[in-house]
Amino acid sequence: MSYKNKLKDITAFVFDVDGVFTDGSVYLLPEGNMARVMNVLDGLAVVKAVKANYKIGVITGGNDAMVKNRLEYLGIEDYYPKSPNKLADYQNFKSKHHLNDDEILIMGDDVPDVGMMKLAAISACSKNAVPDVKQISDYISPIEGGKGAVRDVIEQVMKVQGKWHEDDTQST
Repeated sequence: MSYKNKLKDITAFVFDVDGVFTDGSVYLLPEGNMARVMNVLDGLAVVKAVKANYKIGVITGGNDAMVKNRLEYLGIEDYYPKSPNKLADYQNFKSKHHLNDDEILIMGDDVPDVGMMKLAAISACSKNAVPDVKQISDYISPIEGGKGAVRDVIEQVMKVQGKWHEDDTQST
């Protein structure tokens, strides 16, 4: 069965950060800080999804205050940083929102994401995901992480469900 048949049932998204919301690069700054780059195309899609009442969880092994600030700015309330066990955090997200696996699309890019991806209705990955993740993905975005891959999957779901309106705009 094509993943497209399942898009109509999606009510929630779970994303990794590095390699999905970002291109996976970490910029090392002289003061000892690190920086990542996120794409406003993804931001707009997240804002539209939040406004349309989709649940969005972000589960990541990282713990960057600026990432948290960005996600909060976009309206994401379910942020699981420094996750030692992404599968456990995925179960917590599901339980909190009374969700079933068949309602969730997960986008990951690396081996720590595989466990939770295997449970979701749709497992997706960015173009730059590792081969092990691509092998188990229902959908491989033609777009790299940090370049609009998050928007790709959100927009597909919302268009199938008639919730994507081109005239909706907001600064992201």
